[in-house]
Amino acid sequence: MDMLPFFMLPAAFLLMFLGFPVAFCMMVTAVLFGLVVFGDRVVFQFIEKIDDLSSNFVFAAVPLFVFMGSMLERSGIAEKLFEAIHIWTRRLPGGLALATVIMCILFAASSGVIGATESVVGLLTIPVMLRYGYNKGLISGTICAGGSLGTIIPPSVVAVVMGPMANISVGDILYGMTLPGLLMGVLYLIYIFVLCVLRPENGPAIPRSDDDPSFAEKLMISLRNLIPPVLLIFAVLGSILLGWASPTEAAAIGALASVLLTVLYGTFSGAALYEALIKTLKVTAMIMMVLLAGTLFTGVFIGAGGINTASRLIGEMNLSPWMLLSMMMLIIFIAGFFLDWISIVLIFVPIFTPLATMAGFDGVWFCVLFLIMIQTSYLTPPMAPAIFYLRAVAPPEITIRHMYRGVVPFIALQVITLFVTIAFPQLVTWLPQQMLQFR
Repeated sequence: MDMLPFFMLPAAFLLMFLGFPVAFCMMVTAVLFGLVVFGDRVVFQFIEKIDDLSSNFVFAAVPLFVFMGSMLERSGIAEKLFEAIHIWTRRLPGGLALATVIMCILFAASSGVIGATESVVGLLTIPVMLRYGYNKGLISGTICAGGSLGTIIPPSVVAVVMGPMANISVGDILYGMTLPGLLMGVLYLIYIFVLCVLRPENGPAIPRSDDDPSFAEKLMISLRNLIPPVLLIFAVLGSILLGWASPTEAAAIGALASVLLTVLYGTFSGAALYEALIKTLKVTAMIMMVLLAGTLFTGVFIGAGGINTASRLIGEMNLSPWMLLSMMMLIIFIAGFFLDWISIVLIFVPIFTPLATMAGFDGVWFCVLFLIMIQTSYLTPPMAPAIFYLRAVAPPEITIRHMYRGVVPFIALQVITLFVTIAFPQLVTWLPQQMLQFR
């Protein structure tokens, strides 16, 4: 009976591989195993879990962040950001790709939703890079990797969902992920620049022309186009990091600011607002449904003694803490080949986080490592949601082969970020410690 909870994972995975929705798979598995373990009493456990989920105010940030991302898609902010950044990078090798990554970093810090970033950035930058003869693999890798930075750069919907699952403050996770997320973005920029210096044909610099703006004109364009999104970033991210607002309150500020931004840029309309609300409703319903299923699933697993049994088995295996950490990271990486981020978070965070803390690791540090591994799942086939997002907006001349080949170097950079974060835990722990004085 002690081993029964461990059959829940294969059962749920089997249903997923048969093509059933993730929420349905976890919910059915939870009900069946719950009835076997607890009998009719499992109903009371489910009611308690549903009440806990519905009354957790942190999750109120999810629809607000989704709405903010949906409105930013229609605000024209991407075009403004690209223009403001590209006028400074266009003469550099790989300048268009560099501008794309910088824009993705700023967009990620504005919205926290990855799908919106990649779709908007792809539609905007692919035609320009193709026009100047950029390597199709570099185009694909840049947009897929840059567009998914919203996972590891705060504010992040993934972190909002992860915090309650790990029983760790969302604010601490957002603080901790800031420096590793920026490190990953900087590694992307260094790789693109070095590659295009060594192989200029991959990303040629744009030649000078007579209509190039002067330095003063560049400065004015940058100030005009960058100030509104920077203010939005400060309103959302700054208010969280400085302790002025909770993630939920900051998300509400961002949602309002995104509407004001569409008004400022002259792109606001009733139709755009309606589309953003409908998309918010659909995405939020999907996330909350999977959250409910995952909560029931993990509730049965833990209630049936799964964590205690896992701890005992690991103790009998005599694994060192670092071997245990390596095993958990490998499992998350492999899971990323087949599962989406929310499934990975809901299945593994409640199981792995207690094991990591019992092994002596900092909970926030472990959650950030978890986020970095989730980041790789966006780019690793066969699931690779970042590639599917790109496929939806890419022209026919950019093939799936280009995309798979293009993301490989960026997966390597994500693994490097993971190792650097493991070797230097201060990257995660320093900022939360500094922010204590502002709370």
